[in-house]
Amino acid sequence: MRKLFIDKAGWLQSVKVVQSPNFDARPDNAKIKLIVVHGISLPPGEFGGGHIQNFFCNNLDIGAHEYFDSICEMKVSAHCLIERDGSILQFVSFLDRAWHAGESEWRGERVCNDFSIGIELEGCDDQAYTEEQYRSLADLIACLRAEYPGIENDATGHSDISPGRKTDPGEAFDWNKLGRLV
Repeated sequence: MRKLFIDKAGWLQSVKVVQSPNFDARPDNAKIKLIVVHGISLPPGEFGGGHIQNFFCNNLDIGAHEYFDSICEMKVSAHCLIERDGSILQFVSFLDRAWHAGESEWRGERVCNDFSIGIELEGCDDQAYTEEQYRSLADLIACLRAEYPGIENDATGHSDISPGRKTDPGEAFDWNKLGRLV
C-alpha cells in the first residue's frame, strides 16, 4: 500500500500535477462527502497519448482524431486521473470544485460537483481496468477518507449519480475488487 499525503491547499504530494483551468470554488457550506469514479478513454477505446490531459486543460488537438472535434469545446476536468499503469495525475485541488459530474444527484442532493471528488480511470465500460489502477484507486480513497472524514462511503460510479445519462466506469469495473483493497 502506497501512502499518499494531501497538503493544506488540497494537493497530493509526490504525484504529477497538471493544473486544469476547468474548476471553480465550492459553495461556502459545501462539505466533501462523496468520491465519484469515472472511466474515460480518448479517443474512445484507446489508451495513452496524453489526450485526456489535453482535454482537461482545453488543449485537445482536433487534428489528432476525428472524434475530438465533437468534444473540443467542452470544459471538463476531474480532480485526479489514474492512468493504466497506476500513475496518478492531479488536475484540480480537492478544495475546489472540478467539473466532472455534470447533471447529477446523490441521496437527494443535486449538483454533486459541489460536494464530491472526481477520479477518472483511464479505461472504458467494456475493457478490464488494470491491477495497478485498482491499487492506486484504493490508496487514493484511503488518503481522501483520512483527510476528509465527511466521506461516508468508499466511492460511487458516475452512472450511479447520473443514471440514464452516464454509464461509466461501466460493467468492466470490479467494485468487489476495489472493496477488498480499500
